[in-house]
Amino acid sequence: MRYLTVALAKGRLADQTMKLFEKIGITCEEMKDKTSRKLIFSNEDMKIRFFLAKASDVPTYVEYGAADIGVVGKDTILEEGRKLFEVIDLGYGKCRMCVCGPESAGELLKHHQLIRVATKYPNIAKDYFYNKKHQTVEIIKLNGSIELAPIVGLSEVIVDIVETGSTLRENGLMVLEEVCPLSARVVVNQVSMKRENQRITALISSLKQMIQEEQA
Repeated sequence: MRYLTVALAKGRLADQTMKLFEKIGITCEEMKDKTSRKLIFSNEDMKIRFFLAKASDVPTYVEYGAADIGVVGKDTILEEGRKLFEVIDLGYGKCRMCVCGPESAGELLKHHQLIRVATKYPNIAKDYFYNKKHQTVEIIKLNGSIELAPIVGLSEVIVDIVETGSTLRENGLMVLEEVCPLSARVVVNQVSMKRENQRITALISSLKQMIQEEQA
């Protein structure tokens, strides 16, 4: 039997996912050793391997079949636009993708004016403004503190992830429009879905059942 390989987005998402896997009986003791320098962790009995990757790389590993299954945020799935199956909304890591800015920018959005939008997520921003709002904007890709852009006049608004909104408020910004809700998702490689159908389907249904029980 071949290994089933699972790619997890590093950090809190990976920790929460491993707890969920443990609840359905899939454990990986090696991963609990925080001092380990290993890159791949395996459960030999169950023939499952796990590896941690940067969130933006998880969809790539899954699309190319280096991982059969991936767990990553919906924001990354949308931004990367890879060919894969999204099979479960895990319900944690909840937040929203929003258009934010000073209150005055609300009018510019309303009247579809040509504005500049700063974001770490140019593909999501482009899709929202061009395809959903039919508004022409100039999109500026940034990697650091996005909130800075409207404050220093680089852009009128930003498109970013909002959890509590406290950073926005502290900087005199607010949510002006919601783009979409986000949370952790399970994605599956298209070929693996066919080839490992029974194992993957069993895993998915166990996860779904566990999530339903927890939400009940």
